[in-house]
Amino acid sequence: MVVPKGQQPRREREWGFAMADGTAHEGGSGDNDGGMVVYWRPGCPYCMKLRLRLRFSGLTYTEVNIWRNPDAAAFVRSVADGNETVPTVTVAGRAMVNPSKRRITDAVRSHAPHLLPDAKNT
Repeated sequence: MVVPKGQQPRREREWGFAMADGTAHEGGSGDNDGGMVVYWRPGCPYCMKLRLRLRFSGLTYTEVNIWRNPDAAAFVRSVADGNETVPTVTVAGRAMVNPSKRRITDAVRSHAPHLLPDAKNT
């Protein structure tokens, strides 16, 4: 998607809070603020499965559709050996290609504990 200069890009859904801007991955890390980003594409059964599991996890994260965001697709290719392998997830700037929910949860505990559901209530 090409966004004309001066206009806002399409917004992607952030689970847990308000909407997040689709350009949140600029700088290459996927999440400069220590957050979590799930890169996905429509029709991907692995993405559907992981996204469903994450929605029930209580974790805070942003979803980015790589078919609607060329910069996101380029980022995924940069961490997936040139392929657009999804789901790709970043946690505090650490990329994981096709991770399990357990691997994501472990990464959040280690590198971004503020994203855990318990951390929101403290």
